[in-house]
Amino acid sequence: MSVYVYQTFELKQDQLSEAIKNVRTIQNFRNEHYDHQIELLSPISGDDFKYAFVSVFEGLAEMELQSKKMFEDEEYKQLMTAFMTKFIVQGSLHTQMYRTMPGLKNEKDSKD
Repeated sequence: MSVYVYQTFELKQDQLSEAIKNVRTIQNFRNEHYDHQIELLSPISGDDFKYAFVSVFEGLAEMELQSKKMFEDEEYKQLMTAFMTKFIVQGSLHTQMYRTMPGLKNEKDSKD
């Protein structure tokens, strides 16, 4: 069953163009170097500087394996250090994890 990691964060207004370049670089780096997919979401409504990453993993074990690989990678750690210290508002990073639920196979299953 798939695991979705939804991370929201607020970009610093005075560094917006550099911050967007950083998060797009993180997105590209992860998509090219690791076995999961990540999307960068930009706001249409609501808080103007609140962005989000949505990552999809094959399961919890795969998420843990990919996380371990990422945080052993010096290039990735440099990107994340800049992200955390320069480009986001302190305390604005919020992470939620979801897993997919299988659909019902037939009407009999829906009674359970």
